[in-house]
Amino acid sequence: MTAFRMPAEWSEHEACLMAWPVREDLWSSVLDDVKEEYANVARAIAAFEPLTMVAPPGHGDEARARCGDGVTVVELPHDDSWFRDSAPLFVLDGEGHRAGVDFRFNAWGRKHQPYDSDDRVSALLLEHLGVERIVSGMILEGGAITVDGEGTLITTEQCLLHPNRNPGLTREQIEAELKARLGVEKVIWLPYGGLLDTETDGHVDGVCAFAAPGTVVVSLPDDPDHPDFARMRANRAVLEATRDARGRRLEIIDVPQTAYADMPGGEVEVSYLNYYVANGGVVVPVAGQPQDEAALAVIASAYPGRKVVPVRAAAIAYGGGGVHCITQQVPAARASA
Repeated sequence: MTAFRMPAEWSEHEACLMAWPVREDLWSSVLDDVKEEYANVARAIAAFEPLTMVAPPGHGDEARARCGDGVTVVELPHDDSWFRDSAPLFVLDGEGHRAGVDFRFNAWGRKHQPYDSDDRVSALLLEHLGVERIVSGMILEGGAITVDGEGTLITTEQCLLHPNRNPGLTREQIEAELKARLGVEKVIWLPYGGLLDTETDGHVDGVCAFAAPGTVVVSLPDDPDHPDFARMRANRAVLEATRDARGRRLEIIDVPQTAYADMPGGEVEVSYLNYYVANGGVVVPVAGQPQDEAALAVIASAYPGRKVVPVRAAAIAYGGGGVHCITQQVPAARASA
């Protein structure tokens, strides 16, 4: 059996995938705003690498008009627009051949109906791209994990052990499937995702992200009244006490800034951690608040040599996510000899 491994997000990309938002029951009065934010994210990423926007049949012309000529639009059926979670997770073997792991998707514990097209979209995408499909029967969203490309994966117990995902699997069985399908050797389990992240049940991409082998960027709110003040410190303590798959202690870069934006129904928190690492750049969600500048500086320090691009993402946060949640990188494959 060929050994595949999921590369780190900072590895070279062939392209980025996104899905066009059309779900009126989720976005309601902010649907027009979120389409503009998705288009802005797409254009920002397309400045660094090719980007394909997947629109449901009949919505391709709108996506093309909003995104512009620098974005490729294809039409494939999907229910929702969170491709970090419903698109395939791409892996490479030792010779650089690429495949896509098609995990099952159940809309974060059946929170939205229908979701059958999202459960099938990985297979359609892999067929469209001409990429080998590896099937897993386990439910997993890409936002629930972060990898260093050298054998280490970080996730949260709050999400992966939630009974609405894989109630028939033990922690050991979930870990074994992650190792088998993504080529990781060590799984670091953090206790917490965001307390208020009831949509994804605590995805790790709102908590921390690998920025380099042995380096992790961590959300660490400095406001004692923040609901995650103590929880994120408990996560940090786990990281401090853990070595990665190569035996290294982890360098931790803290992002203490938090910011909120006014939206229908009240304020929403915009997670600075929910960024996308592109070829030569980092596209970061911002709230249009004074804290944005300091958070961008911290993230820039974690990715030297990359251009940090802020994109306002208040409407995306209203839907429960950020820039990372709506994107999925396609790593570059090496041609066969």
